[in-house]
Amino acid sequence: MEKVNVGVIGCGNISEKYLENLCGIFNHTQVIAVTDIKEESANLRAEQFHIPRVCKSSEELLAIPEIDIVVVLTQPGQHAQICEQALLAGKHTYVEKPLALNTGDGRRLVELAARNNKMLTSAPDTVLGSGMQTARKLIDEGWIGRPFGAISHILTGGPESWHPNPAFLYHKGAGPLYDVAPYYVAGLTYLLGPVDSVMCSAKKVHEERTITSEPLYGTKIQVEVPTYLAGILTMENGVVATIHHSFDVDATRMDDSVEIYGTEGTLVIPTPCGFSGKIQYRRKGDPDWSDIPCIFEYKKDMRGIGVADMASAILEHRNQRLSADFGYHTLNVLEALNISAQEGNAQNISSTFERTEAMLMNPGWGDERRI
Repeated sequence: MEKVNVGVIGCGNISEKYLENLCGIFNHTQVIAVTDIKEESANLRAEQFHIPRVCKSSEELLAIPEIDIVVVLTQPGQHAQICEQALLAGKHTYVEKPLALNTGDGRRLVELAARNNKMLTSAPDTVLGSGMQTARKLIDEGWIGRPFGAISHILTGGPESWHPNPAFLYHKGAGPLYDVAPYYVAGLTYLLGPVDSVMCSAKKVHEERTITSEPLYGTKIQVEVPTYLAGILTMENGVVATIHHSFDVDATRMDDSVEIYGTEGTLVIPTPCGFSGKIQYRRKGDPDWSDIPCIFEYKKDMRGIGVADMASAILEHRNQRLSADFGYHTLNVLEALNISAQEGNAQNISSTFERTEAMLMNPGWGDERRI
């Protein structure tokens, strides 16, 4: 099979799963170069995944003519600048969430990609996973009738207990709003359509956090952003959805699933933070819940599936399934939630997106039994 060449900028914690899939699971992608501000991190990933070239800088990587797609896995504050450099270098670009720290930078990137005729995609790509794709098929086929509401939540004690370098997750561009909520906003909008307006309340529970993971155990983190939030999304089609996220809750009886309510039934889908999981369905009048299997053949952690889809889009001469407008809309909603929490009023959403085609049950990217 013809392969698409990929370069990765940023070799931190999240890069391992991306590289595992891009170098081993997908049969039409090959990573030919990596770089990181910490040269030892880039060397480690190159050795781990047999990547032939380690670049001294992002500029050096972007100058490699054979690279078709650049994957940006740096900290959030660097996303906009590096994406701009990649697009100007003539590369299709995939970036971890968020697309940028603000909609001004995000819109500039979307317009730049369009002018240069390059694809731009922003994580999360979990919406392309087996769980969300099965949920989309069920909703599209009318299993719950006309959707009218949804509830979602994920409440945790914070990443400082497990992440090896969690400080940036409490700084501008992160926190539960920009680190966790993107999964739920993207998941809800992918299934239920664009958002028309939002409201949000949020607070910072602690001014300082203490890292309890290695290797920075005992290090203090200054908290810059709210760590507890509750938001309401009103969709263009009238669906009312809630999001509820926190880094402050050590114990809760609520799980991280999403419930979607329709005129003919209820669908409980797995967390949009993952790629698969348990789906439950109860039709109006049914005495019990039914378990629904994920019908798409790929089941595992598919981190990088958005890159794989972009690569197949290049080979098939089509548009990617995660459009730049979809990524920008997610950013627009997140920023509006933040403004609403600060100002205490509803915020209208100016952006929208066109729905793209669903995934194939077997995309043909490798042995789906392994995927």
